[in-house]
Amino acid sequence: MTVNSLNQARPTQPLRGHVDVLIVGAGISGLGMGHYLVTGQPGKTFAIVDSREAIGGTWDLFRYPGIRSDSDLHTFGYEFKPWTSDNAIADAHEILDYLHEVIDEDDLARRIYLQHKVIRADFDSADAQWTVTLERAGEQFEVTCDWLFGATGYYDYAGGHRPVFDGEEDFEGVIVHPQAWPEDLDYKGKKVVVIGSGATAVTLIPAMADDVEHITMLQRSPTYVMPLPRKDPIANTLRKVLPAKAAYAATRRFNIGKGRFIYNLCQRHPKLAKRIIHSINVKALPEGYDVDTHFKPSYNPWDQRLCAVPDADLFRSVGRGKAEVVTDRIVRFTKNGILLESGTTLEADIIVTATGLKLLPLGGIQIAVDGEVKDLHQSLVYKSFMLSGIPNLAFAFGYTNSSWTLKVGLVCEHLCRMLGYLDRHGYTTVVPVVDNPLIEKRPMLDFSAGYVQRAVDLFPQQGTTGPWTVEMDYWSDHARLRKGAVADPALRFSTAVPVKAVSGLASA
Repeated sequence: MTVNSLNQARPTQPLRGHVDVLIVGAGISGLGMGHYLVTGQPGKTFAIVDSREAIGGTWDLFRYPGIRSDSDLHTFGYEFKPWTSDNAIADAHEILDYLHEVIDEDDLARRIYLQHKVIRADFDSADAQWTVTLERAGEQFEVTCDWLFGATGYYDYAGGHRPVFDGEEDFEGVIVHPQAWPEDLDYKGKKVVVIGSGATAVTLIPAMADDVEHITMLQRSPTYVMPLPRKDPIANTLRKVLPAKAAYAATRRFNIGKGRFIYNLCQRHPKLAKRIIHSINVKALPEGYDVDTHFKPSYNPWDQRLCAVPDADLFRSVGRGKAEVVTDRIVRFTKNGILLESGTTLEADIIVTATGLKLLPLGGIQIAVDGEVKDLHQSLVYKSFMLSGIPNLAFAFGYTNSSWTLKVGLVCEHLCRMLGYLDRHGYTTVVPVVDNPLIEKRPMLDFSAGYVQRAVDLFPQQGTTGPWTVEMDYWSDHARLRKGAVADPALRFSTAVPVKAVSGLASA
């Protein structure tokens, strides 16, 4: 399915009435939930709403040069749909094509309502229903649903983190944030400075290097950067000798294990991991390059996310002299560039502020239960997909130390099992309840990255034991979500007489 065929097939009128499940977000998580409902709960009605004009979430929002995955698509892709491209590290357009295929194969287009922004959701315990306020073209209206599923990702789509630098008003060039990349930005033959050292910066540098006069990655402190092949030789070999599904399953399992091995090595033996990464960087960079200054972070590997560079493209750009890395602090912007604490001035026609994301839980939707607005930070996360004290609400939140979608698939599958359990037992409501008021709490996002720490108080918390922990290990979640029972002492099931559903929305 193409963008044009999707637009022809999806509804043109606003969403009205009632659905069993309302999915908020038409990115990789929301479309995945759509698949699991079609295949696992074919009797349920559902709709997918998104505030944007296109599907794809992250992969449509970001338009900066080189935008690509930083995880291999054999684990970032869906378990149910083999990734068949030769590229394991995929560009955004390849990922969007893959998502359009899912829409076509599961007939999801007729359920997708774009430019539908969810403002508020209020659960009525007496009716066991959510009343959801949406906005479209300046008009607000309400629909109802039995379940609300948040597939909103974790950052604010309205804008990224953008610190203010002294002297910005003096700079005569162009200042750009990657989350709002202008389509008509002409950087050919220009001097470009990219402020930042994360995944966005290490993507931009090699993608722009051949077209600019010179490009500089300006970082306050280094990040761990690791090269990996864009094409996975194991995956591509297996696809030649095995059926597509078998090859994909074997590659996926192998890559899950490989990723977990690397993460555990970094966490348990950080000194060894540092030496390995350092030696790889030394080999990838020109002889005599100051690796310790520019690629030796002060923290341990995987205390923050490792930045992947396909086929060592960042290092190759540096080696060819098309790009450089500068580690220094900014004093101020000047008329022609950036003055650093060292006294050096970096000349620039364009400054790219790759300074990170703003995080936003559940897309900023106001959640209320029986008229009481809930502070999400006061809730504990139940099995990584529900919140204490909030009934019939589930959400998808992937791994920070592995491919996001690995957890999404397990969560969607478990939620479908829960919906079946409710139906079989005649229940209409389920809510997680914390029985131990003295349970020790910690941040849901237990990660030291700056963009996480800036928003930690906005997000729910996790406990330290039982179903209240947020696991960052696929196999732990596999045991808990895929193999574990739906019924749990922390869940309270109940029955209400719901308002009769309004007909007219197609079921799967």
